This record gives sequence, structure tokens and C-alpha cells, in this order.
Amino acid sequence: MTRAAVLSAIGSPLELADIDVPAPGPGHVRVRLAAAGVCHSDLSLANGTLRQPVPAVLGHEGAGTVVAVGDDVTGVAPGDEVVLNWAPSCGTCHYCGLGEPWLCAAAGAAAAEPYASLDGAGLYPGLGTAAFAEETVVPAHAVLPLPAGVPLTDAALLGCAVLTGWGAVHHAAAVRAGESVAVFGAGGVGLAVLQAARIAGAGPLVAVDVSPAKEELARAAGATDFVLAAPGGERDTAKRIRSLTAGVGADVAIECAGRAESIRTAWSSTRRGGRTTVVGIGGQEDRVSFSALELFYFGRTLSGCVYGNSDPARDLPAIAAHVRAGELDLGGLVTARIGLDGIPAAFDAMLAGRGGRALVVF
Repeated sequence: MTRAAVLSAIGSPLELADIDVPAPGPGHVRVRLAAAGVCHSDLSLANGTLRQPVPAVLGHEGAGTVVAVGDDVTGVAPGDEVVLNWAPSCGTCHYCGLGEPWLCAAAGAAAAEPYASLDGAGLYPGLGTAAFAEETVVPAHAVLPLPAGVPLTDAALLGCAVLTGWGAVHHAAAVRAGESVAVFGAGGVGLAVLQAARIAGAGPLVAVDVSPAKEELARAAGATDFVLAAPGGERDTAKRIRSLTAGVGADVAIECAGRAESIRTAWSSTRRGGRTTVVGIGGQEDRVSFSALELFYFGRTLSGCVYGNSDPARDLPAIAAHVRAGELDLGGLVTARIGLDGIPAAFDAMLAGRGGRALVVF
């Protein structure tokens, strides 16, 4: 039996339970988790913002050790340390053929099939990975070998926050050295964005958050300036960012909160011809409005970003090199190390805008 945090119904609290995780079948591997990050996407799955079959075991940002493999698995073996990949690409669909594996049409296939059971009833794996459990079983292409020199526990953050933040900077927004960047939201992903932008040589780096307590975290990640955003204060926030960026606005804004208000403010904070990349996941009814005239006049670009527009197999080794060099601090994203029973409190902290990443350590 495996201890897990189970979501029995959308909107219900997580409950700890002993679940039955079967031996891996053909093409699958069983992983003993070392750690799992608590991501805002898990909260969005739990409250229904994102679709999730239930009952389910959530958690998609994880790392651990392979303990068993099924038939036809050749890429990893028992004893290998791995990072979970919640959006594995098939390599054959239209989007993979375009070289856009982050948009793979089959990436979510595993999430739609039960992978374990509780009292005889099937359990679904959140985002195909089910990392809020001591052990999980996933398709073999949903694990990535952990590069040498990266601590296994902190490596869990590579599975979502860091790959997303790194990719948002280096791929989606294509930040160049010397460009000014405003980062909206200083949670786990936002802090990863700040670190990646610092590594890219960007500056000034302006962190924006509604919580004054985030300033210390943001500056430690690389922010040169911090702006406290007041609800409804789009014009004031944009004006303050312009004052910090030569009076014209940021070259790039990266929005990590997933709210219409902050997306609109991020766009308004960029210079004419600036670029806004939206990383945060918002609600379906949360609308962002622009006038036709301002779209023409400012010539700005607004784009979405899925998983940092990353190819994990390509990007993970590059990120690991920066970790080994001491340039990227994984532990600096973590503000709480908890057990499975601490996940509900971590959800509450996210809703209240407190802290960076909470990490479940097994």
C-alpha cells in the first residue's frame, strides 16, 4: 500500500489514505517520490478551474527513484533518479511535428485513465503523474533522467516551476541581455522567472506582487526593484514600472498570477513594441479587455505560454548546468518543507499570497 493525498470530489479537502498502486505494466515505470512541489495548478485542479476526473491523486511536480519497470522499458532502470514530466510529448502529432512538444495533443492522455485504486475504486492521476503519494506509476516517457550534481529533493522543482520559468524567459519571451523585465507574481514560478532572467543578463528586473512580504524573496532571486501592486491600481503600477525603466516601460513583462487584472497591468507596463508573456493560468470567465486603437498604437505583443514552451529533454540538462555552477538556486524557491498532511495549508498560503514554493518531502 502507498500513502497518498486523495481528492475525492472537486472542491472537497484532500484526505490521506493508503492506496493500491499496481506493478508497472508494459511501457510504464514505478517511482518512489523523494519530493513533490505544491503548484497553483494543483489547486486549480482541486477547485475545478482546470478539469480533473475524480477521485484523484494530484501532484505533478516531482522527483524520485525508479523502483520497478515494466516490459519494453529501456530508457531507465531501477535505481535511476528521475524528474517527472507531466506533459510528455508523443513525437508524432501535428504540434510535435511543428517542433512544439509543449502543445502535444497527447500530453494529457495518462490523466484520463485510472492508475491506482482505493477500496476497489479507480483513482485518476492528476496531470498524469500523481506525485502527492509515496510512490506512483507513470508512462516511461513521463520521466526524465536527473542530471548529475542536482540534489534529488530539490530537483522536484525542475518538473514544473523551474522548467516553466526558465522556458518563459528563454523561449516564450526570448529575453535578451540588457532588456528590462517586469515579473508579475513572486510565487514559485515567478521566483524561477526572476532567476532565469538574471541568468539571461536582463535588467533592471522589477518584481510585482500584492504582498509586501514577497520583496525579500524577489530580491534574493534577482529582482533589482520591487513594486507593491494594489488591487485596481493598473495605472499606478504601470507608471511606477515606467519610472524604473527609463520612463518608457519594460521591454518584457511576464505574468505569473493568472488574473485578468494583472495580465492587463503587465501589458500596460511594457514600452511601445514591448512583449507580454502570460504564464499564469486564469479562469475561463476572467476577461481581459483592450481597445482596438491601443492595440494599433502601442504595437505590443501579447502571447500565452504553456510549460514555458519548453522541451524538457533539451532544457533540463541546460538548467542543471546552472544549478551545478551555483547560478540557479533551487532551494531559494522553497519557503516550506512539509509532509502530505501539509498540502491543504499550502493551498491556503497560495490563496493568501504567502511564500514561494511548498515542497512535500517524503
